[in-house]
Amino acid sequence: MTDTISLKELIRANIRQGGIFIAFVAIVILFAALNPAFLSPINLTNIVLQYSYILILAIGMLFVIVLGQIDLSVGSIVAVTGALSAVLVVKMGYPWWMGVLAALALGIAIGAFQGFWVAYMGIPGFIVTLAGMLLFRGLTFNVLSNVSVSPFPKEYFNIANGFLNGLLGGPGYDVFTLVIFAIAVVGFAVQQWRQRMASVEYNQAVEALWIFITKLVAVAVVVMLFAFQLASARGLPIVLILLALLILIYGTISQSTVFGRNVYAIGGNKSAARLSGINVRGVSFWVYVNMGFLAAIAGVVYSARMNGAQPSAGNMFELDAIAACFIGGASTTGGVGRIAGAMIGGLIMAVMSNGMQLMGASTSTQQIVKGAVLLLAVAFDVYNKRRAGSLA
Repeated sequence: MTDTISLKELIRANIRQGGIFIAFVAIVILFAALNPAFLSPINLTNIVLQYSYILILAIGMLFVIVLGQIDLSVGSIVAVTGALSAVLVVKMGYPWWMGVLAALALGIAIGAFQGFWVAYMGIPGFIVTLAGMLLFRGLTFNVLSNVSVSPFPKEYFNIANGFLNGLLGGPGYDVFTLVIFAIAVVGFAVQQWRQRMASVEYNQAVEALWIFITKLVAVAVVVMLFAFQLASARGLPIVLILLALLILIYGTISQSTVFGRNVYAIGGNKSAARLSGINVRGVSFWVYVNMGFLAAIAGVVYSARMNGAQPSAGNMFELDAIAACFIGGASTTGGVGRIAGAMIGGLIMAVMSNGMQLMGASTSTQQIVKGAVLLLAVAFDVYNKRRAGSLA
């Protein structure tokens, strides 16, 4: 017979993830109380547009951190891939899609370059990507000749600024947006139910049915309220569709594929993973290739958002991506972390930045608050590990 987990036991077992979600909700409520415009349709749409590239970077960074490594070069990769795309499309007149493909190819090549040094030469990722941060930033200056290049054609611009609106009409709001989000909610509910049934089949403990249903209803309400706000503004952002696809794909890779399980195994104990037959070098190499690929996607999205490429593009993006992962529950020692947690961590950073901007907080104040939140998140992780060790 399958055991059920009480609410108290569920909270205790998922204290980090649950605490992060509660913190996210609390931050949203706080800024909504301080400034009613925070939850306005236009502002929520702007949050999606302004921080989508950080969330894309956080997906790739999570795999790197779970592996037990780090990547300090992603901001520079964002810059150099956007610069290459701008030079090809704006200055040389190539079609917009060729600029996108060239940026993706460069990102993959950079990921392979750094993955080689980390995986096959044994140089720590911190050192390799620190060198890459400097190398690719300098390359960006050379590609752009130290000047901004703009504007992109409309098709490229719409990657990060376009909307799907009016496809199904609607009385003052976009029905198509609501339908897409409703389908997503149903898909999430089905996936969660299948996971629950699989756990029951293998006689694993699951939470009580009322807790399970309450969670699904809460998620559905929050998601549909968010969807209605988007539908009341400009409709469904194209970049949000891209982000959702990436979350779905990489969530599946991390949890349901051999490669994903190998990444967690290596981050948990590299020696044991090697003894169990896992190709540690190969997995490490492809994790960095993937990071380069996702950084290139972020580079395309960011350059499209800015409608041009600048030598300073992507500055400090690596720190935002790393912070999103750690705030979202990833461990500093590797082996722990989830895509959903990284997304919540990234949203916390986005909400704090946007909320403080609406309040007129200075850039210095925003940096201080972000740094404090990151430190507290990591301290909480260390505290939980020590507590678990003392109870073992």
